[in-house]
Amino acid sequence: MTSEGIYADTTQDPLLIQENEETYRNPTEVKMSQIVLPCHANHRGDLSVGQLLKWMDSTACLSAERHAGCSCITASVDDIHFEHTIGVGKVVNIIAKVNRAFTSSMEVGILVTCEDLYTARLWKVCHAFATFVARRTEAGKVQLKQVTPRTQMEQMEYSLAAERRRMRLIHAEIITDLLSSSTAQLGECQEFQEAVPAERTRVESVELVLPPHANHQVSTFGGQIMAWMENVATIAASRLCNAHPTLRSIDMFHFRGPSHIGDRLVLKAIVNNAFKHSMEVGVCAEAYQGGEPLRHINSAFMTFEVLDSDRKPSTLPRIRPEPVDGKRRYQEAIARKKIRLDRKYIISCKQTEVPLSVPWDPSNQMYLSYNNVSALKLMDTRNNWVLTSEKKKVRLYTLEENHMLCFKVEMHVGVPAEQTFLLLSDLRRRKEWDRHYEECEVINHADEEDTLYRVATPSISKGGKGQDFILLASRRKPCDFRDPYLIALRSVTLPTHPPTGDYTRGEVLCAGFTIWEESSTVTKITYYNKATPGVLPYISTDIVGLSSSFYSAFSACSHFLEDNRDSLVVAPSSALLHDCAAKLSLNEEHKHQ
Repeated sequence: MTSEGIYADTTQDPLLIQENEETYRNPTEVKMSQIVLPCHANHRGDLSVGQLLKWMDSTACLSAERHAGCSCITASVDDIHFEHTIGVGKVVNIIAKVNRAFTSSMEVGILVTCEDLYTARLWKVCHAFATFVARRTEAGKVQLKQVTPRTQMEQMEYSLAAERRRMRLIHAEIITDLLSSSTAQLGECQEFQEAVPAERTRVESVELVLPPHANHQVSTFGGQIMAWMENVATIAASRLCNAHPTLRSIDMFHFRGPSHIGDRLVLKAIVNNAFKHSMEVGVCAEAYQGGEPLRHINSAFMTFEVLDSDRKPSTLPRIRPEPVDGKRRYQEAIARKKIRLDRKYIISCKQTEVPLSVPWDPSNQMYLSYNNVSALKLMDTRNNWVLTSEKKKVRLYTLEENHMLCFKVEMHVGVPAEQTFLLLSDLRRRKEWDRHYEECEVINHADEEDTLYRVATPSISKGGKGQDFILLASRRKPCDFRDPYLIALRSVTLPTHPPTGDYTRGEVLCAGFTIWEESSTVTKITYYNKATPGVLPYISTDIVGLSSSFYSAFSACSHFLEDNRDSLVVAPSSALLHDCAAKLSLNEEHKHQ
């Protein structure tokens, strides 16, 4: 999962002045500033990424411990993309703060900027998210106190942290499945003339863990392990290109187990594959003491480039993989590159840069779902909505941002939140209350949380064509009582469902429902939509105050929910499986007749 997401920004929260006229500062925030000296630099005169990783890990750990009130250890670090290098004499500024705490783990956001003291220029280097776990105390397992967001930025990060946590929990399984399906389609490795044997790039190095390498918990400092891994990976990359490489990104990795003073840490690295302008290096860290077997501590995949005199990526030599395992790593590197491009294309760009429709396929499903839900959560955290119209406690709000008009409709219903969520989750039932939903069919049930629909809407003008939409619906239940139920919608493209002459293909950039439980019987529903050209005609008269059709639609929605308050609702995925089973049963009957 990438950390250069739609949420990453160099801007900080605007100052919040409290009632006592003191400036608010997040209580978990920790800042570190370091001037880059020659001893911190590599052969190019740039700050060593290993040194930067140590500073980042140290700052984040102090933030985590400030919140937990006890010792914490690094559990994982999300993808890091380094946008710029940092030269000797520059100042590195690192800010870390806890975005959200769960039971015994917490997410810490880390922002790294570089400062030129002579010009006062400041620019972003990278943004990362690390997960820390509170260590057990003598009293037993730690139950972390919750984070209370105070500003809009904190609320946004708090909300998105739950979705990022979900991504981390399924990351390894999803990546394994994607690699299996992708490598099966790649065929044999290509042979290149004058290719460099992968064996030539292999590096193995051992480090003895001494007290200076340990943290205040007498465990090997996570940042130190990352720095040693970066060191051997850089050597492997240098052996391929006979030049000084620059580290551009590190894939998400997890610490599999602890290391302690006295451990011998064995670090291994090899170039898995080389592309035109980049190469992937696989690196792992294992530990042992005495005659005990090796313990797996960590593995990572790092992407390097070689910059020319104009600091542009140079063309790299090709690699000749070793038989069996080498060919497997070679093919998996190709699959991982595609996965990285999907993540960067779908998650990394800001919302204003995201195309309206992104091609959907199983390999990018996880990232599209993440982007879909995150975009809705971002709209939900905005606090500058303007009330445009109100009728019988159904409110219409608008927000103009980045030359785009957003609107939301808010109301309360006397139906339990979970029942409301189940009823609104199945878009096929929306035509029961929304006259704009003329047809709705399920195209693909991707998994328990994601479904693809085709929706047809009537023409706005007499004699004109109607519109159809290919929508990805992503559903989420609350992580805990501080989260709403979510139903996020966005357009995707499918080769099996191209535009037809009967309809104009419409686009939905971001839409959906947030459903908050206010009591066991009262639920607050908010519908959001970024008004693309395909959507705006349906709501424009309401926004300018010439109509209140929004009230009619959501009044009908309220009646629909209350009429079905006590009905047994089947989740969309279960209903779809039931339909498929019924069709199979009918087919079987026809076969035996």
